[in-house]
Amino acid sequence: MSSPTSDSSQPKSSTPSPERAAATGAAANGTTTNGTTTNGTTANGTSRAAAFVSNRRTKPGGKPRAALRQVVESQAIRKLGIDQYKEKVQGHYDGPAGAVLAFGSMLSLHEPLVGRMIKSGNFDVTRFDSILDIGSGAGQIMGHLVAAAPEQTRLVGIDLSPGMLGRAERRVGSDRPAYVAGDMTDLPFESDTFDCVTCGFVIEHLPDPMPGLVEMHRVLKPGGRLLLLATEDTYLGAWVSRLWSCRTYNREELADACDAAGLPVERELWFTPIHERLAAGGIAFEAVKPA
Repeated sequence: MSSPTSDSSQPKSSTPSPERAAATGAAANGTTTNGTTTNGTTANGTSRAAAFVSNRRTKPGGKPRAALRQVVESQAIRKLGIDQYKEKVQGHYDGPAGAVLAFGSMLSLHEPLVGRMIKSGNFDVTRFDSILDIGSGAGQIMGHLVAAAPEQTRLVGIDLSPGMLGRAERRVGSDRPAYVAGDMTDLPFESDTFDCVTCGFVIEHLPDPMPGLVEMHRVLKPGGRLLLLATEDTYLGAWVSRLWSCRTYNREELADACDAAGLPVERELWFTPIHERLAAGGIAFEAVKPA
């Protein structure tokens, strides 16, 4: 097994692209190039997230439940500086916790349920010529991409933890993917490189999703698709947060952030009809970079 190295076929320029600079600057000013504000509203003040989350069940409990979640949820991501937190995350996944990640994904059913989503065509990967899997972890999504994507599809996995990339390479057992050690807030690829980005339960390792989403937008080709999975701010999600030292996201909050980054959510995805009925299983969005 070779050590994870960056994909030299398309090195990223050291000078920020005009697209990245514009997107970052717009986000800082509270607007985006698609006319939305960073709180997810359009010019007329309406929320674009409402179109696809309006049927979400409102769960009982209100403020007491929210307060309880805040007590349970890990605060490491908010208390530590970003560089210190990244070091903590890398050490966490390079160590024993990373070694049991694949087992945890199977136990939670996330890995087989994501596989079912891909295999069934609910998220159809046969339409893509190139796919970037952000936060490849132990290869939980990459294994399904290898099985379902056409043989000619270029597959690249990136993770902050070199240890996890080694586990992914061994576990997937295919020479098709290229593995890259890197940071999702500074992806080492040129703009407009990939037809698809998958990001499964990784964005919660950012205190603010915008830097990651802006980078995903940058490396996607116009018309490219994003499969985004995230831990939701439910009571169960709070315990996941404590276990993995991450944060959780409110469904509407994350949808608005996608919209603000220029990746409007086209539809919500659900693992099964039961998950949809109970609004359970975490957040799953299919977003698109407008052509």
